[in-house]
Amino acid sequence: MLYPNNLKKEYKKNISYANRGMDLEAIINDANKFYEINDLAIIYKKPTPVCITKVTYDKNKALTKGLLQSKSTLDYVGIYKGKYLDFDAKSTNSKTSFPLNNISNHQLKHIEKILQHGGITFLILEINKEVFLFPGENLIYFIKHNTRKSIPYEYIKENGHLINMTYNPVLDYLKIIEEIYF
Repeated sequence: MLYPNNLKKEYKKNISYANRGMDLEAIINDANKFYEINDLAIIYKKPTPVCITKVTYDKNKALTKGLLQSKSTLDYVGIYKGKYLDFDAKSTNSKTSFPLNNISNHQLKHIEKILQHGGITFLILEINKEVFLFPGENLIYFIKHNTRKSIPYEYIKENGHLINMTYNPVLDYLKIIEEIYF
């Protein structure tokens, strides 16, 4: 932008990737409310285990400090038609692949344990403005049979399940679970 005397002012946008997946989580949370209200499933977002270490008061605000109590597993847990569900929501801005460093090792071990015990586990992946249900079985298979540090978009398209946006709920992922597991 040019100002008087031909001064050029540049704006730098501070980019934070910390809350990139919040929009995805919001539509998942809305879907979960819809499922519960309509008695289809009970699914909820697990709170992050935090231990409060200090609380101070500044005017009308309470300032709280805390530490993570333990490593969190996956973000969502529930039950659908008698089957245990455990899944996580992940987003990436990459157009070509989903980085595996977005999933921690303890989460991968948790996914393997859920599969060993007959539960349903998956990722809801947002990539290229599309949302996929990516089964835990496919995730573990890819990791065990590849040395790549990311899952290619084409692999996700071939081995995941596109979740089409609908009216109510907007992200009806139970429809995909029904097709895959029941």
